Formats: sequence, structure tokens, C-alpha cells
Amino acid sequence: MADQPTGRILIIDDSEHNRYLLERQLCRHGHTVVTAIHGRQGLEYVQQQPFDVILLDLMMPEMDGFTVLSYLKRDPQTRHIPVIVISAIDEIEDVVRCIEAGAEDYLTKPINTILLHAKINASLERKWLRDQEQAHLTAMRYELELGRRMQVDFLPATLPQISGWEITAAFVPAREVAGDFYDAFILPNQQLVCLLGDVCDKGVGAALFMALTRSLLRAFIEQTVLDGADPLRAVAMTNEYIARHHHTSRTFSTIFCAVVDPTDGTIRYINAGHPLPLLLRASGQGEMLSLTGPAIGWIANAQFTIETISLQVGDTLFAYTDGVTEARAPNGALFGEERLLAALDPALSGSRHLETVQRAVMAHTGRQQPEDDLTMLAIFRHGAT
Repeated sequence: MADQPTGRILIIDDSEHNRYLLERQLCRHGHTVVTAIHGRQGLEYVQQQPFDVILLDLMMPEMDGFTVLSYLKRDPQTRHIPVIVISAIDEIEDVVRCIEAGAEDYLTKPINTILLHAKINASLERKWLRDQEQAHLTAMRYELELGRRMQVDFLPATLPQISGWEITAAFVPAREVAGDFYDAFILPNQQLVCLLGDVCDKGVGAALFMALTRSLLRAFIEQTVLDGADPLRAVAMTNEYIARHHHTSRTFSTIFCAVVDPTDGTIRYINAGHPLPLLLRASGQGEMLSLTGPAIGWIANAQFTIETISLQVGDTLFAYTDGVTEARAPNGALFGEERLLAALDPALSGSRHLETVQRAVMAHTGRQQPEDDLTMLAIFRHGAT
């Protein structure tokens, strides 16, 4: 008996004799028992204190067992409490109704004590398993929320403000933690560095790899600046570190890294396996940038070439992750580059571009939340001081 589970049990029965017999049997096996004389009182007790199992008589004044069961199963706080209905042998059809409504089990009168304890023990074990599952889920949600907060800390709280330029970004994660990231910061020589990345995975693993990649890029860019070298070398340095030290993970990240000279609009960039950014001219003409190397972490000793473009007044450079162009409509059609280009209006500023594209993607998918992370970064040269 000492190895049997014990719990808090609520007996709801209008018969004083039945309550006495049930309470005596259950107390003898170490259970804590509370009794209610009708359904309404039973529901009041359930709201006031926790119970592990409820023994519920069907035929009662004030409120019958069907109504009590309905209330219990509608309430998120009580729906998981196992309910064992008690009925006369000729009320089997009513028992079936209760089982369909969510009751865990049933007992017929007169109650067999062996069956009583067997069904109580089985219900307690199921309740314990549910409680363990809920505790595990709660702990997981807490850990994911901590991860989400830490990931937000990796993103810039504010973006650089440069006379004549507008730098904007948007980040819409598909889950609590994501594999996309962006960054933008000013170098000591007043040039602007913009980063956009996407890890080829989702969830916690992608978020951890994102944190590693972003941190390495930042650290290597600072190191190259101190050494008087080209900050774009940080892309190759990051690739070598990941390819050599994290090759077993088989995870990689696409990266777009650009260095902007605000004085003349020159942009030097490396595109490491990333979706091709779009250069939207003030005239409305759209140009796709080039792919200049493989994804980060894919292979060691990879070669990355540097390309150069120039932004004139009214031009926008729009970079994005594949969550934009690979967003699917209910019929499976991709959002694609053509729809992206159609959504971009040269008359809009950078921030308006982000809003317009995000609305277009969500309208295309017909969903409230994206299936993949959506991250966008726009560099707009408006020329005003």
C-alpha cells in the first residue's frame, strides 16, 4: 500500500451513506478526501483548491453530474482533472454520455472496493503524467522565452543615423527563436557596415548558430579595422573559423555583408550564398546584385570576391532572407522575385518598403504568422541633410 500513489480526491455525491463509505475506503489508503453534497458545492471546492481525482455521482439535486462534468471540461484550469462517474447499473447509457464528454472512467453501484482503488490509482498515474508533461512544456516555454530575449539582445537596439541616408530593418521570426539576423554599425572611418544573415535551420539550433556567426563577424570586423585591413575580410575569416571548428554540425549560414561610403554612395559587398539583394533605382529600374561566394561554414578555404555598386540619390538597396521570396501561397506558389520587385515602389522610403513587402508576403500566404523567418534591410539614399 505504501507504494501506491496517493492524492487529493473530491467526492461529489448527494448520498451521505455513499460519501461516508467512499471517504472511509480512500482515507484508509492514504488519500486526502473532501466531500461535497451536490454539484454546485463541488464546483465551488474545485475553484478553491486543487484536486487530483473527482468521484462524481450522476443523479443529484441542485446540479446533476452531467452539468458538473460539462463545467469542469470547459474550464482550462480543471479540464485535465480525471473524473470517475458513479452510476447505477441501469444508467449505462448515461455513463457512455459522460465518457464521451470527457470523463476518465466509471463505477457502478454498489461500488466494488477493489475496482475503486484500481481506478483511482490508474487515474492518479495518468494525472501525474499529465502534470509532468505540463511542467515540462512550461519549462520549455520559459527556456524559449529566455532564448528569444537573448536573441533580441543580439540585434541592434537602434540603427545608425547618417545625414542623407535612411537605414531600416524588419525582423519577423517564425518561432520563439530564429536563425535570421541583421546588424548595422559605423566604423571609425565613418563608413557603414550592414549585415544580413540566414542560418539553414530553424529553432534553437539555428538561433545558437546565428549567435555564433554574428559574434564572429562583429569580432573579425573590429580586428580587421584595428589591423588596417579591409573589413570585408571578416567574411572569409568567419568562414574559416566555422568550417574548421564546427564542421560536424553541417550547419551553414548565408551572409550579405556591405560596406557603405556615405560620402559618395559607393557600396562594396560580399554575397555569401545569400538571396540576391535588389538595387532599386530612383527611375524604377530594378537590378539584382551578384553572388560572390558560398555560404559561410560550407567549405574551408572558400574564395569570396568583392563587388562594387553605387547608390545615387533616390536609390534603395533592399536585402532580404529567403523567408520573403520562398513564402508559399495556399496553392504552393512561391512569392518569388517578381512579386518582390512589383511590391517595391521607388517613390517610397526604406521603412515604407519594409512595411509594403511584409504586407504583400502575408497577403500571399494568407497566414498571420510566417512559416519561415522574415528579415529585411533597406539602405535608402535620400540625399537630404
